[in-house]
Amino acid sequence: MFLSTLSRRRLIQLMAASAALPLAGTVSFAQQAAVRAVVLSDLHSAYDRLPQVLAAVAAEIAGGADLILINGDIFELGNVAAARSAGRADWQFLERLAALAPVVVNIGNHEPDFDNDLAQFVSQANALGISVISNILDSRTGAEYAPSHAMLEIGGAQVVVVGIATDALNTYPKASREHLTLPAPVEWAKANVVDLLAMGTVGIVLSHAGVIADRDILPLLPAGTLLVGGHDHLVLTHAEGDVGYVHTGSWSSLMTLASLAAGTAPVLQQVVIDRDGAGDAELAATIAAVLDEHLTDEEKARIGSAPEAMSLGETGRYVAQVLAAAAGADIGFIGHTSFGTGFPGAPISLYEYNSILRFEGKIVTATVDAATLRDILARVNQDGDIALDARTGDFLYAAPEDLADKDSYVIACNDWSGINQKAYFGREDLVFTEVPGLMLTPTVRDTLQ
Repeated sequence: MFLSTLSRRRLIQLMAASAALPLAGTVSFAQQAAVRAVVLSDLHSAYDRLPQVLAAVAAEIAGGADLILINGDIFELGNVAAARSAGRADWQFLERLAALAPVVVNIGNHEPDFDNDLAQFVSQANALGISVISNILDSRTGAEYAPSHAMLEIGGAQVVVVGIATDALNTYPKASREHLTLPAPVEWAKANVVDLLAMGTVGIVLSHAGVIADRDILPLLPAGTLLVGGHDHLVLTHAEGDVGYVHTGSWSSLMTLASLAAGTAPVLQQVVIDRDGAGDAELAATIAAVLDEHLTDEEKARIGSAPEAMSLGETGRYVAQVLAAAAGADIGFIGHTSFGTGFPGAPISLYEYNSILRFEGKIVTATVDAATLRDILARVNQDGDIALDARTGDFLYAAPEDLADKDSYVIACNDWSGINQKAYFGREDLVFTEVPGLMLTPTVRDTLQ
């Protein structure tokens, strides 16, 4: 059984990405027996909501939740204040969580952002009493950076939590890559997950491998297991028999509450984190001090505002249309995880702008025929009701939607999407050409008012 506190309209307005969440029943999370977990993922040093996340988690633990799960990507190198302070506020957040309840962290591709030796993250987290899990190997020694699973006894239940990493090496910090051996997620799961889950009575798999791999992992899992997805910054819940599957958004915008019992379908409830809600005062003060100390005057200065407040999906399509116009193309595309959060309805600083549009890049174009464009458009804008078997993981926003009827079209995108066209466009035959002198972030910034 799955239930949600989110209306579809609220979800589209606030969430990182999207599927409409199944709404079912009125069973209270607090009424469920067995093990209750608070699930977070892909936080990315989102300081505008981190105090609110801490307050929300603390309230759930006070209400009887037993366990805190974090499915990778706590840090964000693009948050310059976080990077320059070595994650001071993020580590305080983790320390405060560890004081509330047992915490299990599965390593994502951003854990080496502030210290490129992943062993240092594991050591520092362990020192706080946090259980770190991962199937990543240290290529220098051949040993695991951390155990692949954690065992916890909660209320008489033996809870086993298994960690799986993404094997997309190019998503890890460049300086860390030579020290990482990344098992293929599905093959590793086939060889290990069933035996590991059999060690406990309640099973949880934290997978930072993304939807594509997770679809093949789901059928391996016994009844009652919860598979937590990440990396793709999606919002979804899915039931595969009595196995639960959830993605809990990104950028500290959502948490999921999970009630788990042996052999029965997990009960899930997703809760929006309101950036204007009450936050933890101590963490908020630390963040304010970090921003004051580590941001330059240029980064603090207001640079303008978008035409209106936008959801994440609206922001993605706005930027796609900007790219098309700037490049003289018929339609623009940009990847979903290029964005952290949506444009607010107020002037923003350069620091805030960089949390909206995360990465710099070149703008490239290609010419495609009408049939090719139709195929591409069948897999874009996946921030609606998308069946699990149709999802591509990270996806492209595309705009404008209304196109003239032509034999061929010029498409524009950021170079990352072009380089990784197999994942984004679903093909490898597109020939992209760089638009001279046109860069992504200044092009979009110039449209702010």
